Amino acid sequence: MPVSHDRKFLDRLSLPERRYIADALRTETVGGVLLLLAAVAALVWANTFGAGYESVRDFHIGPAALGLDLSIQHWAADGLLAIFFFVAGIELKRELVAGELRDPKAAALPVVAALCGMAAPALVYTLVNVIGDGSPDGWAVPTATDIAFALAVLAVIGTSLPSALRAFLLTLAVVDDLFAILIIAIFFTSDLNFAALGGAVAGLLVFWLLLRKGVRGWYVYVPLALVVWGLMYNSGVHATIAGVAMGLMLRCTTREGEEHSPGEHIEHLVRPFSAGFAVPLFALFSAGVSVSGGAIHDVFTQPVTLGVVLGLVVGKAIGIFGGTWLAARFTRAELNPDLAWPDVFAVATLAGIGFTVSLLIGELAFAGDAALTDEVKAAVLIGSLLAAVLASVLLKLRVRKYQALCADEERDDDEDGIPDIYEQDNPEYHLRMAEIYERKAAEHRQRAQLAGASRDGADRPA
Repeated sequence: MPVSHDRKFLDRLSLPERRYIADALRTETVGGVLLLLAAVAALVWANTFGAGYESVRDFHIGPAALGLDLSIQHWAADGLLAIFFFVAGIELKRELVAGELRDPKAAALPVVAALCGMAAPALVYTLVNVIGDGSPDGWAVPTATDIAFALAVLAVIGTSLPSALRAFLLTLAVVDDLFAILIIAIFFTSDLNFAALGGAVAGLLVFWLLLRKGVRGWYVYVPLALVVWGLMYNSGVHATIAGVAMGLMLRCTTREGEEHSPGEHIEHLVRPFSAGFAVPLFALFSAGVSVSGGAIHDVFTQPVTLGVVLGLVVGKAIGIFGGTWLAARFTRAELNPDLAWPDVFAVATLAGIGFTVSLLIGELAFAGDAALTDEVKAAVLIGSLLAAVLASVLLKLRVRKYQALCADEERDDDEDGIPDIYEQDNPEYHLRMAEIYERKAAEHRQRAQLAGASRDGADRPA
């Protein structure tokens, strides 16, 4: 259904949405920097003390009687990433009920962009492997976007994106996470243990009923969540699905007397642990691959690894930009006049940083081939690095424009805690500004008079 002609794509966010986005992305940026450090540490560790790295990564711990005698790497991938996907579930729920995805007309554009941004990399990978006679199993590896890594790149290069572009990137990542979850659930589910799956579903039902009854207390929900996770792991469905399901069950709308919804409150508590500990630790035990001239050469000559690199760097950029342009064209949404289509392309290129979820899918897709798994991980690292470098160059070309837009968004001349751009249509704002200007003018006149009197006293003969 076409929207009205005055609808703007990448328009200014509402003030509450802008504050929420800023708070969420601030935590993700810090987590992204830790993620970068963890990835670098993993590479250094694996390429200097490889035997030590492998012995720690492959060390098994956990109760075998419960089917949970797992390696450290598995605990990080299946356990800690469940926390990451729990936060992703809350983000998705909030976007659906209170964010950009609540309005079908507004949601159409980022959803189409995200879908195209997943379909194009999968198509690029498939074409490369059909032509090169490679394995089709890794088609899902380059479809993911890592928002934390992308924001870390922004932090490192010092580029300030306007809030509308940051919100677009976050919405893309949220929709991307949703479809990555579906891909994991549908295509990477092993033989099902229906007894364990039934127990997990029963546990989720109890979780939902407790939420509906308003029961509070971490000592109730954390043990229940661990039970649900353990049952989901033993069911054959990837254990991270348990985290997503519980995140989606939380209420993300406020009621009378509430400043924040329960979902937002819990996300605020859990997100720092997810971004600052769970995801970096996963990266530490997943990104450690051997890097040498021969290994890099193999990445660009083998169809599987070349397909991953081209999918992330080329497929993501073309898919997201093309999907965005087509959706805007057919919904008649006008681009915010302060921005330009090259800005959208730069963000689309930045979304080519796949890292966390791409590494996870790479491990699942080639679980029976350790050598190929490491090669795919190397391809993910190289593809994400190339996407980051290309996006950095494109964003730097517009950095002055972004800085000016961000300064306009932050300006608060009347010092009331609300950016002036959100008050320009308020008569009280103009009255306050007139009073401020008059006070400053009076202070300026008084300083001028004092300076003049001082000069007259100095010039007067003794």
